[in-house]
This record gives sequence, structure tokens and C-alpha cells, in this order.
Amino acid sequence: MAPVKRKTASQTESTRPTKKHKPSTAGPPAASLRQEEPSFPRGGASVLTPLEHKQIQIQAREDVLFEQETGRKAPKNDFVDEEDYSDRFSDTGKPLPKASKKPKPSTKPSGVKPKLEQERSVRIEGLSYKRLVPGSMVLGQVSRINRYDIALSLPNNLTGYLPVTSVSDTLTAKVKRVAEGEGSDDGTQEQDIDLTSYFFIGQYLRAHVVSTEREAIAGNKGKRHIELSVRPELANSLLKKTDLVINSMVQASVRSVEDHGLIMELGLEDDAVRGFMSSKEIGKSIDFSRVPKGAVFLCLITGIGSNGNVVKLSADTEKAGNLRKGNFLTDAPTIDCYLPGTAVEILVSDITKSGIIGKAMGVLDLTADLIHSGAAASGKALDTKYHIGDKIKGRIICSFPDIQPTKLGLSLLEHVTSLKLHPTSSKSGYGATSPTSILPLSTIVPEARVAKIEQGVGLLVDIGVKGIRGFVHISRIADGKIEDLAQDTGPYKVGTVHKARVIGYNSMDGLFILSLEPKVIAQPFLSIDDVQVGQIVKGAVEKLLLKETGITGIIVSLAEGITGLVPEIHFSDIHLQHPERKFKEGASITARVLSTSPAERQLRLTLKKTLIHSEEIWKSYDDLEPGVEAPGTIIKIISSGAIVQFYGPVRGFLPVSEMSESYIEDPKKHFRSGQVVKVRLVSVDPTENRMIVSCKDPSVFGAMQQEQLDSLIVGSTVHGTVSEKANDEIVLELEGSKLKALLSFEHLTDGSASKSSTAAKRIRVGQELKDLMVLNKAMGRRPLQLTCKPSLMKAAQSEKLVKHLGDLHEGLEVDGFVNNTTSDGVFVEFANGISGLLHKSKLPEEALLLPEYGMRKHQSIAVQVLTVDHAQHRFSLTLKSTSQSEAAASEHAFSVPEEPLSHAVDGISANVSDFNVGKLTHARITSVKDTQLNVHLADAVQGRIDVSEIFDRLEDINDRKHPLKQFHPKQVVPVRVLGMHDSRNHRFLPITHRSKHPVFELTAKPSNLTSKAMDILTMEKVSVDSTYLVHINNIADDCVWVNLSPNVRGRIRALSLSDDVSLLKDLSRNFPVGSALKAKVVHVDLANNRLDLSCRSGDSAKPLTFGDLSVGMVLPGRVTRVNERQIMVQLTDSLSGLVSLVDIADDYSTANPSTYEKNQIVRVCIRGLDIPNKRIHFSTRPSKTLSSSLPVEDREINDVSDLKINDVVRGFVKNVADNGLFVSLAYNVTAFVRVSDLSDLFLKDWKSEFQIDQLVKGKVIQVDKDLKHVQMSLKRSHIDKDYQPPLTLDDITVGQVVTGKVRKVETFGVFIVIDNSANISGLCHKSQMADRKSPDPKKLYDEGDAVQAKILKIDRDTRRISLGLKASFFGSEMDADSGEEETIEQFIGDDGSDEDSEVGKIKDMLAEDMDEASEGWEGLEDKDDKESNTDMENTEEGGVSVRAALREDGNMQGLAAGGFDWTGGISLTNAGDSSSDTDAQASQPKRKKRRKAEPQIDLTGNLDAHGPQSVADFERLLLGRPNESGLWVRYMAFQLELSEVDKAREIAERALRTIHIREQDEKLNMWMALLNLENAYGTDEALDNAFARACQYCDSLDIHMRLASTLIQSGKHEKAEALYNKVLSKHGSESDTLWLNVATFYLTTLNQPSKGHGLLPRALQSLPKHTHLQLTSHFAALEFKSPNGDAERGRTMFEGILGSFPKRLDIWSILIDLETNRGGKDRARGLFERVTKVKGIKAGKMKKWFEKWEKWEKANGDERSQGRVGKVAEAYVRRVAEEKGKEVEV
Repeated sequence: MAPVKRKTASQTESTRPTKKHKPSTAGPPAASLRQEEPSFPRGGASVLTPLEHKQIQIQAREDVLFEQETGRKAPKNDFVDEEDYSDRFSDTGKPLPKASKKPKPSTKPSGVKPKLEQERSVRIEGLSYKRLVPGSMVLGQVSRINRYDIALSLPNNLTGYLPVTSVSDTLTAKVKRVAEGEGSDDGTQEQDIDLTSYFFIGQYLRAHVVSTEREAIAGNKGKRHIELSVRPELANSLLKKTDLVINSMVQASVRSVEDHGLIMELGLEDDAVRGFMSSKEIGKSIDFSRVPKGAVFLCLITGIGSNGNVVKLSADTEKAGNLRKGNFLTDAPTIDCYLPGTAVEILVSDITKSGIIGKAMGVLDLTADLIHSGAAASGKALDTKYHIGDKIKGRIICSFPDIQPTKLGLSLLEHVTSLKLHPTSSKSGYGATSPTSILPLSTIVPEARVAKIEQGVGLLVDIGVKGIRGFVHISRIADGKIEDLAQDTGPYKVGTVHKARVIGYNSMDGLFILSLEPKVIAQPFLSIDDVQVGQIVKGAVEKLLLKETGITGIIVSLAEGITGLVPEIHFSDIHLQHPERKFKEGASITARVLSTSPAERQLRLTLKKTLIHSEEIWKSYDDLEPGVEAPGTIIKIISSGAIVQFYGPVRGFLPVSEMSESYIEDPKKHFRSGQVVKVRLVSVDPTENRMIVSCKDPSVFGAMQQEQLDSLIVGSTVHGTVSEKANDEIVLELEGSKLKALLSFEHLTDGSASKSSTAAKRIRVGQELKDLMVLNKAMGRRPLQLTCKPSLMKAAQSEKLVKHLGDLHEGLEVDGFVNNTTSDGVFVEFANGISGLLHKSKLPEEALLLPEYGMRKHQSIAVQVLTVDHAQHRFSLTLKSTSQSEAAASEHAFSVPEEPLSHAVDGISANVSDFNVGKLTHARITSVKDTQLNVHLADAVQGRIDVSEIFDRLEDINDRKHPLKQFHPKQVVPVRVLGMHDSRNHRFLPITHRSKHPVFELTAKPSNLTSKAMDILTMEKVSVDSTYLVHINNIADDCVWVNLSPNVRGRIRALSLSDDVSLLKDLSRNFPVGSALKAKVVHVDLANNRLDLSCRSGDSAKPLTFGDLSVGMVLPGRVTRVNERQIMVQLTDSLSGLVSLVDIADDYSTANPSTYEKNQIVRVCIRGLDIPNKRIHFSTRPSKTLSSSLPVEDREINDVSDLKINDVVRGFVKNVADNGLFVSLAYNVTAFVRVSDLSDLFLKDWKSEFQIDQLVKGKVIQVDKDLKHVQMSLKRSHIDKDYQPPLTLDDITVGQVVTGKVRKVETFGVFIVIDNSANISGLCHKSQMADRKSPDPKKLYDEGDAVQAKILKIDRDTRRISLGLKASFFGSEMDADSGEEETIEQFIGDDGSDEDSEVGKIKDMLAEDMDEASEGWEGLEDKDDKESNTDMENTEEGGVSVRAALREDGNMQGLAAGGFDWTGGISLTNAGDSSSDTDAQASQPKRKKRRKAEPQIDLTGNLDAHGPQSVADFERLLLGRPNESGLWVRYMAFQLELSEVDKAREIAERALRTIHIREQDEKLNMWMALLNLENAYGTDEALDNAFARACQYCDSLDIHMRLASTLIQSGKHEKAEALYNKVLSKHGSESDTLWLNVATFYLTTLNQPSKGHGLLPRALQSLPKHTHLQLTSHFAALEFKSPNGDAERGRTMFEGILGSFPKRLDIWSILIDLETNRGGKDRARGLFERVTKVKGIKAGKMKKWFEKWEKWEKANGDERSQGRVGKVAEAYVRRVAEEKGKEVEV
């Protein structure tokens, strides 16, 4: 046996635990050879190499250390071999046990290996996630190319991800330009980056590990994520210029593309070094001309220039991977040249079952693990193929930077050494076929045979693919945990067969990754690739996507790690108003796959039942043929049709002509986005990916109908039957052909619209119409277009009907009809759809003033051809000659029937025809409306003047809210005729057609009355930034509609109405209908006839964009959505944001989103801007929006940097996770609270103690500003400085009286938990419960009862405590303090002040009465077990509650505010004392036990001592004291203790009837008792009725104030506010105290100082003048006293009072006291001195003032300030004497 060699110092250091590794771009220190020593020694030099010198030094140092430690001489050793570089670390990273200093005898069991074999010098380790640290180098192979990153297969079944920004500087710069939308350096616009042009599957790259972190996944540890970088700067970080040698591998990026090759960037420190790759060296599979700049290649160095600055490279894998030609590294200047990717030749030094160990250059250790040595794939022992001392070739695949000496990982696999994609055909037998094509991922392998077992690692199995095995990790063998694997035993021994599933393939290892877990085998999908388009899947709702507009999508979980998106249009077949009600998180749903995108890891699903239940799936253009039918979803609607989406990329176009057999003018009126339609394929072009679909029924229009359609001639007459009658058209079925045809109402006559409408009313369904002319039979629209206009019928008979462009020539007079009107003129249509333009310059001037030029669609018109352009297929028209046009105008557009007038207002007009457009006349007002004046011009001739046609300027209006108030009926005003009023659309028309009751549209504007030509405003004349006088016509929730003129209407959003946000809260009140405003046009949309205006001043009127926003801006907004967690506020139509809980109020306790309502106008401050996602975060804090000086309870946190350790802050619970709470401190700051930091006490079910949005308070205990992590603690011991820890067993002593709660009740006693203790409990035996016979504990106590007990015994060894509850233990400690008068005051309330809380006292008494009554009831049940009732009188069973003493003292408790006591605390007296006692005893079962007769004692006299104890007692006392309200109130309280609310109410009513009318105070007390009763127990209606009656019998103001105080104390603030508003309007002029109480309510209770401040001006207007001074001073003092007041405002108010009344010393004194109480002693001292300067104060008053000042200084000042008083007094006396001219002695 060879001697064991001693380790060197370097080896000893390598066995020590390494410190935590920090990420670094550099690798381990380079073990370079010393450059100052020659590599080849010449004569006289040392024959040893520098490395041998170094080894000698290390060995010598080790020998010295050995001798110092052991005292023995170190043994002589030669150079240590490779075994001395052993890795002393185990797989877990912990150091292995140290070697024993003394060698043990060799008498070891035969089964124990020698120590040298147990601790090998070099440990064979495969790459793992733990060993892969930042800074590691690894060889990877591109396995997947995604949109934004690259997946690299790494050795040992690892996968890393390469972001697009970690490839090269050139590519990163291009990414930035694309993201910013900029152009490239050559001026061209950058296109989207396609990573497939930069990388290819199977490409080998050297990667630098950037980070190895876990992706954050809620609820678990997250997935491991390895981030890589292939930048040459990092991949070649260890290389220097001198390290570049031939046959080594370097990573290089393309710097530029030249004619003959590529200039490559190597990323070395020396920028002068460049690489060059010839076009022939790039590889056959890569097109040289398409290589982009920034692409990265792993290159072989084939040559180096003379100066070393040019390196020749080759990326040809056939060349670099051919190791037979010597393309491997045998020697190098430093070991830094040995990097992953480089092929090397090693000398085998050891062969084990786990792999091969070898050395390069004799110093560098390389290991090949089980997989990369080839043993896993071949299944053969390594020693049969390799032998120690062999030289073998391999390729470096990884480095271990945290292990010293340097060790590298090696691969001997043929496809890795040859840089090929997968195992070669010689082994697999499948040629160049990819293994995944033979056995695709997710495939279930029915028989996987275990071939080999790796202990603690997993299984190697044969799966039927020649040359390629499968690997099953130990964690993937079963659903549970597998502790150990055995070769020959167990269910997974060698040779066993199992069912497995392929979950991956690692191209680097050449192994399939399998799983034997039943749950994985049963899983429907393992990846997105498994999901097929059109497949029906089941999943669960994982998340609802919420945006400003509502729920926009649903995330559905299909399997572990696989989710799909359901867009909003695919929620259902119908539009869902509230999808969140139907789809709850976690709910199971069935969906169908619409499309998949594996590259982007996206799935699109649909929940539409129509699609799910459909069997027709169109997912490829190639599979479709015309005529097939399937349902599709409309995703976009345009004027010419709609786009229909099917599955995958398949989309079709649905023309408007194919939507229906009927004519469709606007598709948006008949179809909607998201609608499912069943379509038929008309045509398809797979090459262009286009197809046309149709919704028409193919059976309706066949070949026969097509022939009949072709036989019809435009201009011919047909007959048909009416089959359908729509709003403005008639559908007919032609005789014989059964063709569908359309006849518009306007085509029935040449006359007016009313005439056509009248004719249409006479037509009914089923009626036969004859002599209809075919007007148009366009093939694109199969329904024929018919007409029966006489003008067109006549033209057809005379063969003058225009059917083709060739029928036209200049000067031809033709008849047509109006098709459309535009800003350029009128388009006139003829037969066959031919249309020409009648330019507006050819129209009469009067027509230009009218909307739509006074014409309507389909109106008949006679025109003359002006020009014809056959080349452009256009022609222009004009009206007929002047005489003809005038005649036509008089006949059509401006014809007025001759009707005589009677009693014309102007006294001139004699005929209706006199009222032509532009006519100046007079009208008499008949009525005045908000928006118009109704007038009449003559008898039976009515007119109207719109409010927009009355005023020219805003300054001319006296009352802008009611502009028409200045007019009155019967007033005659000058007017001018505009036209006829159309009541259907509230616009005026040209004077064309007369009805029986014509209404003229008039104008009374001074400008229109004086000018020759009227300036009638139309939409075309409106321009942006122009200003108009507008009038409100209608008020909506979020906007108002205004009229610029009778024909032009616009919209003003609520936020644009005024700069004063307070006016926007009530639009109908501040902007009533008819109001006049001055508005600026901000947007004009002529196409949609839409006009937007703004009344805001300056730049605020401009449309707000996202770029205009900045943090801190205060803007008005409209609330659009409110839920429990946040508020959504809208600034404009396109800008919305959220207000989270932490940004609603300065005091989180008052943060309540429900106080906001939809459409409410609020002022918001921009809290934050998320520019990339265009998200806005708002704040409604008063301190941000109102510049409020009120105290901020919860400060605003902008970032993690605002928090410091030990800060105490409050926040809202955001999430309750398994490991703790997540608390929201700001919209962008979330703190984490561990479970151990939730409470000082143990919480068994801690989750039940917290819920989302709960307000919590905690202390910051950790802040990580870099990671933006905050950790908090909610423990009271951390938050409360005065915190007292819970009582422990050592803090409790015998004889101590404690309080507690009953935890458990047993037959032998009760267990009581002591209050404020560390969950310490004791036992009270039933023998210690009462002074007499032992009671039944279960009858006396229930779990949760509060008791008082005495410590009787403590056994500290067993931690047991004995407690006592006997009444005798407590003596007089439990005597009651509250007397009769106090109870009455608590019940009836005080004089209305807010200081005492009746309801609060009532609630306090309830807790006592509940325990008292329950124990009294239990005692009553047990009375038959007693020897006598007399004993029970004096026995207090369970005398641990406070009520025992109360009964002994005879005092009754007041009205309870909470739960009820069914016993009423009935006194346990003799059965013969009262009727109530008799009744109670009668209800008990009688026992047959005979007792001795006992004397009956008359206890009536005890009523004075103990008070009434029964109904009979109260009735007896009331006979003598009927007017005493206190007794009646106690009687009510007694009934309430019995839960007899109705009886208590009856007693109150009886008292009101009984008490004498002269006893007003007593009656007032009873009324308040009744109101308190109804407030606590009654309904709102009952309270209102009682209150109304009380106001009739008592002082109304007094009752109002008392009830308001009661409501405030019971927390009903809204009712109290409404009551105060009512009493102010009713009694506001009677009491200044009332105003002060209301102000105190707003400032102190509601924290609404703005409302309180607004009361003083109202009060001064209502109250007499003599009360103004006192009231103002009280309001000013309130600003000091209220916690929400503004002291500065109060000072200002006092200064105003003192400026008017400087001699009022009482006001000065009040202000001084207020300043003193606030700590402003200097201010108070200054006020004292200011009084001395006031002239006119009498000397006597000033003497008292100085005395008061001196007394104040003694209490608050020092000697110096006291002396100051004397000096000021002396100066004052002198000044007064000088003024009087006398000499006064001081």
C-alpha cells in the first residue's frame, strides 16, 4: 500500500468553507506562469519549470506548518501528484470530515475501503443548480428561440435563458432604437428584431452565468431561473492578448460585414485586437450574406497575425469539431486558455463508476461525470473503454469558479466534441433525424425499463430509441418523496418496467428527460405545444384582468404552468354587463382553444357556447373549400363590411353585400364586435391567406334566381307583393321570380317627406304594388332597388332615364334624386348607381345658409349636366337655367302656399307666403321656457325663438343661469325668419312643405336683425379654438349638451365646465338648463357630427394628454368606478387612473371608498406615473389636493427610501399568504410581515385574525432599498412604548384577585383563562364557587363569561392554579358606585353637549348586566335544591361578577345598548314578596319533599335600602311618586333587562300620560328616554314618529339638539348631519349655541373643517347683531380647541374682532388662555404687552390687567419675565401721566 501523501497548504485552504459568493463578471484568479522567467531555460538557468518551483515552495511551507503543529518531522515526499488536489467539499458544499492526525491500525473490516480511496484527490462532480454560481462559464446549445430571449440547453439537464440585451452591444443598441422608435445609423427605420436571424437551433455558445435566482411565484418558492450572457466581454473575460493561441476557442460578435468576410469583436481589454472570419469559414449551413451585425459565434482560432492584433477565426463546426485533424488544445501559456467550448487532450489519471478524471498540461484537473463520460448512454463500464494513462480528447463544458485548485468539466460525448446537434447516426441509427421527432415531448412511453440506478440521483432507463436513453430524476419517480434507491430490491430495481412520460430532451446530455409520476402522466398538457387549436379544454379561472373600462380579460389555468387568455369579446355569446359575477376566481370552466403561440407562450381561448358546441373548425386556409359553413366571431366592423375571425390565423372578410338579403346601409347598426355569425365560404386564396364569407342563405338565391335577375332591365316595370315593412323602406317579393327588392319611402313620391310618409302608411304587408320601376340591380347587392317617383318613371317612358355614363352630354337636362350632401355640394344619383356632383357654388345663396343646403336624402331634383369626364368616369351638374332654377326653387325649396293671415302681429303681412327666409317681422311671446320663447306671428301661425338666437354677447345677459327671465308673455319682439322648425330632430328646415300647424324658426339676435345677410352657424363653419356663446340644452351624468345655434349642438364634459371644482358637484343646480356660457371649441368631427367644447380658462381648456401630466399636478376628475379597494377616476376620455386605499385620506381610519359615488367630481393629485404602461396613480388626500394644514395622521410614502428602520406606520393588508401578510404602505410599496412577527401571543388560527384591506399598524424592522423590500412587525411590544408583557406564572401570587374568561365548563368546575396573561389558565372547583352548597357549574357559567377570581393555590412544578369564585373572597371590593341619579342621567342624556356619551355608558352597563342577569337566572333555576328561600336571599351563587354588589346595594343599572338578559336580574327573595316572584316560582317544577313551615318575613321596608326588585315593587313606588321621571326610567331599564322592549316602550308612553303637565322637565326627561329607546332598539320610522311628537309637546330646538347629540354618540353621523341641517333652516335665527354645536360637529366629529368654516357667514346673516361678537369669538376659539381646527385661522378671526373692539379685555383673555393651552407662551406674553398699548382703557381695568399678567408670569414665566411686568407697568403709568400732563408717583 502506497504511503498517504500529506496535503499542501493550498490543499488545506481548499478544504475550508468558502464564503458566500458574490456575482462578478470576472472568473477565479488566473493561475498564470510567471512571465519574468523564461519558458525555455538556457545555459546557466534552472532546469525546473516555474510551476515546479512553485510546487517546491508550497511543499516546503506545508512541511514547516506540519512540524509546528505536530512536533514531528514531516515525511519526505516527492512532488505531489494529482491526488493532492482533492476537492474536500461534498455535494452539499460543506467540508468533508478532516483526516485523523494519528493513523489508525490497518485492522479494519474488510468492507471498509482505505482512506485514500474514500477521499479521492479530485472529486467528480456534475454541473448542478447549486454549483452554478454567478461568474461560471458553461457551454450551451441553443434549444429554443423565443421572441425576446433564447433558451440554451446546459449540461446535466439544466436550461439557461439568454435575454436579447445580453448578446452583444450592437444588438442591444438596436433593441433600444426599436423600443424608442428611432432610426438606425444609416437613416433607415429599424424593424422589429427577429432572433431567428441571429441564432439557429443547435448552435453552440459559451455562456457566462449572470444570476441564478428563483422567479417570484406567490405561494411557493418559485421556479429556478438561470440568466446567461454571451457577450464576448464576459465570455472572454479571462483571456488576454497573450492567451490567444491556435486551436483555442473564443466567442466573437459580428462588428461589420465586409465583401470577403466578417470583422469580429472579441471583447478583450486590448481594443486593438480584432478577429477576422473569412466567408468560407462561417459554415455551409449559414448564408454569409444574411449574417446580421451583432450576431455571436463560438469560433476556433486558426491563425494569429504577426503583431497579434488580427486573429483568424472559423465558425465552421465541421472544422472546429473535427478533432482528428488536431483541432484541439495541447499546450497553452496559461490555464486561462482552457475555457468551455475548447477541445483538449487529457491524460487519464483515474476511472471510477462516476466518471473519469484527467489532467491537461500535467497541472489542470478535468472531470467527466457519468453522463458526459458516455457511461449513461452506452451502459458499459468505463474501464472497458478507457484506461489510466490513456490520452483522450474531449471538450470543456463548464468551470467551477468556487473550487480551488481550478477544476473544469469535460464532455466525451461524440456530438459535443464534434459540435453537432444530437447524437450521430452511427449510434442512434436514425440518420440526421432529431430525437424529439422520433419521440416527441409529452409522449407517454408504456414500457420504460430501468437500466441503471444512480444512488441519490435517479434512474437511467431504456425507452426503445437506439443509442439514446432516458433519465428519471429521483424527484420525478413518484408523487411522494423517494428516500433511497436500491439496485436489486424495491419497485424500481434494475430491470423493472414502468410507464413514463417524456417531459424534455437535453441536447447537451443526449438524454430524454422522463417522469414516472402518476400525476404527470395523467396531466392533460405539459407545455403549450401540447395544446391543439380548436381543442376543447377544461380549466379554472385564475385571475380577472381589470382596467379602466372594466374586466378586459380572464386568465384561465389549464394545467400546471399553462394558462390561457379569454379576451373580453369571447366571454359569452351575449355582452355581459358584470362578468365578475359570473366568473369567480377558482371556478371551473370549459373553453375552446382559438389560437396558440408557443414562441410567445400565449394561448387564446373562447367561452362562447356557440363556438364550443360547434363541430366546424377552420384553422388552415389549405383545408377550406367554397361552400362549407362554420361559425366565426366578428372582431372589426368597417363601412364596407366586417372581419370575421375563426381559429388560428384564419380570418375572412364579410362584405356588407353578403351580410343579409336585405339592404344594409350601416353594418354597425346590425352587427357588433364580438358577435358570433354563421358564415358560408364564398372564395378562398391559400397563397394570399384571404377568403370571402357570406351570411346569406344559399337556398334563397340560386341559379334560377340569378337567371331571372340577369333578365331584368334597369328602367323596366315590375309588380311585387309587400313582404316586410321597415322604418324607412319596404321589402317586396317580385311576382314570378320571387326576387327580393327594396323600395324606399322617399321613392314613393316626388313630394315632401311628409307626403312620402303618408303614402307609406297606406301600404300594408301582403299588399300588391304594381308599376314599380327597376332603379338599380347592382350585383354586389342582390336586393333590387325600386322606385315609383313620377319624375323618374316619366324619364324612363321618354327614354331620358340616365343608365350609363355614355347617356350624358353637356347641357342635358335630367331628373335624379339626392344621394348625399357634403361640404363640397350635393351628389345626385340616377339609375344603375350613377351619381354626379352638384357643387355648392351652383346652388342659390339662400340654400347655402340652410343645413344640408335645405335638401334631404332621396329628394327629387332636376339638374343640368355641366361637364362630363369619360376618362375619370365623373361628371358635374348644375341646376337648370336661372329662370328654370328659380321656378324650381319656388316650386320645391322655397315654395309657400297661399294662405291668408288674420291679426298679424306686425300688422303688415297678409299671407303666410310673406314669411319667407330672411323676412323681418314682429312676434308676440306666448310663453317663456328655459331654452326658447314660444311666439305667434298671426292667428294659427306659431313660431319659436331658440335661446341661442337671442343674444350676441354674454355681457348682454343679466341672469346667466336664467337668460330668458327678462322676457315675459305678450311682449312683442322684432324677429327674422330662419325657416321651419322640425319637431322630430329639433332643427329648422327650409320653408318647403306646410303642415296644418306650421311652426317658424326665428331669430332675435341684434346682429341678424340689422345685417343684410344672416350669418347662420353650421357645423362646417365651426373651427377649433373658436369661442361661442352657448346655452345648456340638456344635462347628463358626465356632461352637458349645449346649443351654439338651433342646428348646431355640442358637448361639454363635466370636468370642462368650470375651473371651480366645487361647482361641478351639483350640475343641475349650478348649471341649470338654459344657462349661458362662454365656451371654446376643442374638437370638431364633421364625419360623426360631433363637437366638443370647454369652458375652462387658459391652457386648462386644451385637451389633456398623457405627456402633459406630471407628478404633483392637482386636477379635477370624475369617479367612474368604486369598489372596496380603490376608486377609478377619469380625467378625460382617454386618461383614467386609480386611487388606492392608502391615497384616499390622510387618516387611514377614515379611508372608505364607499363614500364616493359614481360620476362624482373630485379633486385629485397625481401620485405617480407609470410611463411605459401609461398608468396613472391618483391621491385624494386633503393635504395634497387642498393644501390643507390639518394634521396628517398617516404620512405619504413615495418610495422605499422614505422608510427607515423603527418607523411606525400603518397600512392595509394586501394579501394573506401562507408565510405571512403583505401590507400595502403605498401604491408602490408593499411590506412583508412574517407569521412570527404578527403578535406577541400565540395565534392558533392566525389567518382568521386578518383579512384583505384590514388596517394594521406596525414597525419597520428591515429595509432593502436595492431590492425594494420592506419587512414589518405587528407585535405590540415593538409598537407600544408602554407595552406591558403578558403575565407569566411567576407574576401571579396566592391571594391575588384577577379577572378572566371561562374557557371550559365541566361538571366538577370551570377552567378560567386569566386576562392579560400568556394564556395562563386555572381551575375553579365547584366547591369554591359559592359559600353554601356546591352548585352545578354548567347551570351557572358558559364559555366566554367574564369573571373575577382569587388565586387560592399555585403549583409551580406542575404549573397548576386553583381559583376561587366565592363572594366571601372579595368582601366589599365589589360595591357598586353608580347610584340612582347617575343611572338616570346616563339614560336620559344631558343638555345636548357632545362631551358625555349616553350610548357609550349604556354599552358599558350592558356588559355588567349580562353577567349579572345570567347568574341570577341560574340561581333561580336551582332554588328547589335549597333548604329555604331565605337562604337564597343572602346567597350569591357565582358571586364573582360585579352585579352581586349592585343587588346588595339596591341599585339598578341603566338602559343597555347591546344584547339582552332574559331574567332581568330578578332578585332571589321570598316567593310571597311580589307577583313577579310568584310567577317565576310557579314556572318551576315542584318537588314532593316536605319542608318545615317557616315564618314569612315582610320585606317591604327593604325597598328603601335595596330599591325595587320586581314589577310589583315599581308599581308600588309609582303610586306614591307618579311625577318622578327617574323612577319611570329605572322601570324601563328593568324591563329592558328582561328583553321586554315593547313593555319598556309602553312604560314610557304611560309615563308621558301620567306625569303632570306642569312638570315640563320631568316630561322632557321621559321624551329623551323614549327617543334613546327608539334609537337603540327601534326602527328609523319609530324614531321619527317619536321625535315628531316630542317636538309638539316640548321645545322644538331643545329636542332637536338633544336628539342630534344622541345620534352623534351612537355613531349615526349621517342622520345627525341631516338633523342639524334641518334645525338650522328652522331655528337658525334663534340660538347661537346651535350654530356652535353644528360647527363643533363638523370640525371635531366628521373632520370636515371646510363645512364648519362655511357656517359662520350663514350664522351672521341669520342671528341678531348683538350675538355676532360672542359667536365669532366662539368660532375662533373652536379653531384652537378642535383637533381638526386651524389655529392660524382662529388667530386671524380674533385679530379681526380685536381690531374692531380693542378694549374688550375679556376677548384678550380668551385668546391668551387659548395660546397658553397650545404652548404658545411667547404669543400670550406678547398679547399681554399689546393690551398695555391700547388707548382708552380705564385705569382700574388696567390695574387688574397687570395683576393678572403678574399672576400669569408666576405660573408660566421666570424671574426675568416677572420683572418685565413691573417695567411695562411703570412705563404705562408714565405714559398715561404724560398724556394727562400730571406727575404721578410710581
